[in-house]
Amino acid sequence: MDVKINAVNFKADEKLTGFVTEKVSKLERHASGLLAAEVTLSVDKPESANNKVADIRIVVRGNDLYASKQANSFEEAVMLAIDALKSQVEKFKDK
Repeated sequence: MDVKINAVNFKADEKLTGFVTEKVSKLERHASGLLAAEVTLSVDKPESANNKVADIRIVVRGNDLYASKQANSFEEAVMLAIDALKSQVEKFKDK
């Protein structure tokens, strides 16, 4: 699966992009037919806590799967979004 990572208004380091790519790619284990993933990482309000946002869109045949989560770190936000996508992937697989 092709994973594209967009960092809005900052430069994502290699460690973060590697983490995101690894975790998102694991969604393929749950169902075949996942074509690509688009991950957008952004900071909501820099002065506040819990401000890291991860938006993940999985491209599949038919409707795309989408989850957006906010947390204290990008890694935590990505994991929360992936947990939400796992249930969507399971429903997609059952169709």
